[in-house]
Amino acid sequence: MEIHQLEILRELGALGSVKAVADTLMVTPSAVSQQLALLQRSVEVPLTRKEGRNLVLTDAGQVLADAGAAVVSAMADARAAIGSYHGSSGGRVTVSGFHSAGQAVFATLARILEGPGQPQLELSDEDVAQQDFPALTARYDLVLAHRMDHSPGWPTERVTVVPLLHEPLDVALPAAHPLADKAAVTADDVGGEAWVTSHAGYSPSDVLSAVAAVSSREPTIVHRINDYSTVAALVAAGGVIGLLPRYTAGPVLHPDIVLRPLKGISTRRRIDLLARPENLKRRSVMTVCEALQDIMAGLVKQG
Repeated sequence: MEIHQLEILRELGALGSVKAVADTLMVTPSAVSQQLALLQRSVEVPLTRKEGRNLVLTDAGQVLADAGAAVVSAMADARAAIGSYHGSSGGRVTVSGFHSAGQAVFATLARILEGPGQPQLELSDEDVAQQDFPALTARYDLVLAHRMDHSPGWPTERVTVVPLLHEPLDVALPAAHPLADKAAVTADDVGGEAWVTSHAGYSPSDVLSAVAAVSSREPTIVHRINDYSTVAALVAAGGVIGLLPRYTAGPVLHPDIVLRPLKGISTRRRIDLLARPENLKRRSVMTVCEALQDIMAGLVKQG
């Protein structure tokens, strides 16, 4: 077996289809299938199986894919040991971020890292459900991801996690709303309100489900919007309330909105960087990582 075959197997486990692997590696699906077939001939147990129209890993295939990831990381260590991999802080670095994180940090990141000798940033927005963030590390050097405190952790056997921010989601109210005079609100206060919230599978919707459970009242959901700038505009217009992140919502906040903490319910989300272990051995990637840590720390101080 060869390293590039193990890499293909690893990507298949992360992405779930031959076409997705081919798109990520910029090769043809037939080339991916050919390398998988060659790898299969070198082992005695099935590495893949059909699941509907997709090709997925068997348990043995996942074990080999995880071992392959360790081999790739070891090769990165070997290159670093002779100085050929660390290189300079320059070089191309791809970063993906969910929408609110991109609004809060991308412009500042680009400004900080502008100039000769700095990493060449390629920024993308990827608005996916929580469980889909780890798979993005197959396509990007760094992935800005978020999850609620109570939700399952990241698969640390496959990705490295760099914590950035522990952020509450606050209740966003029109400034003229009767509850705006309170320093904090409870589930009973807001349970019967009309809401704008996210689609299912995203943080605000999770918090609103908890509000409903604690207040024993089914919330009236008027709008389902994932974009925080649109949420802020709708709250400012009146008629609905919503949830906005305390530190990263700065670029979308409206003067006619106030944020109030929600008491009695855990509303904190974790914003983390996810990366393949070998990527964090590149100096250019670590330069971007450290810049993002500094930017997030600054947002907390401002908040």
